[in-house]
Amino acid sequence: MFDRTSHAPARLPRNHPPVLLVAVDTEEEFHWDKPFSRESTATTSIAAQKMLHDRIYDRYGIVPTYLVDWPVATAPQSVSTLKSLMENRQCEIGTHLHPWVSPPHHETVSTFNSYAGNLPKWLEFEKLRCLTEMISENFGHKPIIFKAGRYGLGRNTAEAIAKLGYKVDASIVPYTSFASDGGPDFSGFSEYPFWFGDESNPMLELPVTTGFHGLLRDYGSALYPHLAAARLAALRVRGIAARTRMLERIRLTPEGCNANDMIRLATTLTRKGCQVMTLTYHSPSAVPGHTPYVRSNMELEAFLSSIEEFCAYFKHELGGVFMSISVLHGKLEQSRLPWLAQTA
Repeated sequence: MFDRTSHAPARLPRNHPPVLLVAVDTEEEFHWDKPFSRESTATTSIAAQKMLHDRIYDRYGIVPTYLVDWPVATAPQSVSTLKSLMENRQCEIGTHLHPWVSPPHHETVSTFNSYAGNLPKWLEFEKLRCLTEMISENFGHKPIIFKAGRYGLGRNTAEAIAKLGYKVDASIVPYTSFASDGGPDFSGFSEYPFWFGDESNPMLELPVTTGFHGLLRDYGSALYPHLAAARLAALRVRGIAARTRMLERIRLTPEGCNANDMIRLATTLTRKGCQVMTLTYHSPSAVPGHTPYVRSNMELEAFLSSIEEFCAYFKHELGGVFMSISVLHGKLEQSRLPWLAQTA
């Protein structure tokens, strides 16, 4: 997926309305401000996911994808909750790899190794294989959608997930680098979906929707890295640029963003011709106290209201539609085949 020579645009028909997907990093509860631990495996917040269906998703016909990791895939109550939603066609189940809590446990737990793409090729593959098989067994459904925990793609990840039968990756975060923490650098990627890999059977990349807003948005990919440079970071230039609406980088998430932030981003991207957007968040945010984004009942209400308000705007003001990832994959595949015939 890092080899640009194999990339091809993934497009819907020209006049298709904008599409919103919902992808949830469905994971254990752990302390975000403490070192990674193999012992942090509680999944009590999974039961709260039904609340979002009752309040928002079922009303709009939204079918989110729950990307589950090892603790969730092996906890009977969590499996029961999500499997019930899946069997009622209220959700899809994909895969989310947190290597520090996924067997086999051969690596030292560290920040560097929390990015699965940094692991030896055989170990990354074995963790993926074990998790894929566990999801298939416990949910009665083989997952085809993958998202790397901590967005930790590596040079061997594409080969591994293709070998395991995945059709969609959702790990790339456009205009963002995790290199300072030992992770991948996605600075050169945009918000647009693309096909990559084997031309006869390519995989779909659905980037985590991230983009620029403000007067300088057209220059965002070139300017933004310089605003993060040490000298300007000390002057907090990036924060000033965002507050003055000269240039801000926004991710489509209710975690750290409010409805107005997401509306600004979606409006800008729609005007640019971006057809597909993905709203993302972490499952533990559905219960106060598990993530830094939702620490109280008041913040939980703000979190839910942001999703609700944004979905209403997306549908009624942008004329958008909601799809599951697998349905979108099918539609993009249908659009790809005639395009291939024309270019052959």
